[in-house]
Amino acid sequence: MLSAVGDAVHVLPVVNAIKRADSQSHITWILQPGPASLIDGHPALDEIVRFDRSRGWRAFTDVRNLFRGREFDVVLALQDYLKAGILTAIAPAPIKLGYDRARARDANWLFTNERIPAHDPQHIQDEYLEFVSALGIEPQPVRWDIGPWNAEREWQRAFVKQFDRPIVSLVIGTSRPQKDWYAERWGELADALSGRYGLQPVLVGGRSVREEATEMVILERTRHKPFSALNSGLRRLVSILDASELVITLDTGPLHIAVALEKPVISLLGFSNPLRTGPYRASQELIVNAYGEMWNGSRLATDRRTDRMQTIGVSDVLEKVALWKERYADGRARSAPNS
Repeated sequence: MLSAVGDAVHVLPVVNAIKRADSQSHITWILQPGPASLIDGHPALDEIVRFDRSRGWRAFTDVRNLFRGREFDVVLALQDYLKAGILTAIAPAPIKLGYDRARARDANWLFTNERIPAHDPQHIQDEYLEFVSALGIEPQPVRWDIGPWNAEREWQRAFVKQFDRPIVSLVIGTSRPQKDWYAERWGELADALSGRYGLQPVLVGGRSVREEATEMVILERTRHKPFSALNSGLRRLVSILDASELVITLDTGPLHIAVALEKPVISLLGFSNPLRTGPYRASQELIVNAYGEMWNGSRLATDRRTDRMQTIGVSDVLEKVALWKERYADGRARSAPNS
């Protein structure tokens, strides 16, 4: 699993289950530098091989040279893109376990010699746990153990000390414009969270062009200025989300980090099916569902709906904030990812 932060979060229960079944197992993960910074130091992970795609074809040669003279017992081909397939071919192992032919994109099935059974669409987290079951390992309980690490607690305490109100983290950007929300609505929401609910809005995410544009509009139009913590880095993002009373997020990696931290999450979802990419077994009643009908007969819908996010109004989100205040705030209820 090479790239997406959300997918990296979903792989952590796979790593934990393998290590739980055999504490002496040695787990190596091939991963691009960005998401690698999130899981670096994870207690169940023995080795990270950083695949630097910016090096072009030399990146594949780097991995091949690193693996020369080594052999693994099994390769799990969790990502079904061509570049991941090439790395599956490079990694020396007698068993290369991947997706069934119907689910393997980019002809990824050509790079594997064992395949998990075919399965109807389900949540991505459960899809990855199919690999655990195929190894004869019990995937439950689902655990992420994503931190914060002990060494990160001092920074977290210093960050929280800046504020005299509980933090609500706002994840304002994604990798796809079709998943984003109007900047003006983020600003209106931030003012309501501050003025009506006494919360301290904190903007989190990266520093893409779209995120910076959204940040500028929010800071220009709000009466109560949010604190911007954009581009803090993934490990500090974990600390910020962990310190938050509430997380309001789009369909992007921090959503899944917040679930892993067992934080209440209001998720704004319209592009992808919430039952497939939304919060896993948690905060279901806090989902703002602009996707619409989630089933095609007896199967989960998997189509992408590019025109839905802008149908979400500020009032729709504030309804969920009121529900959070009633049922989740002050520790009255918690998300339950293992239920």
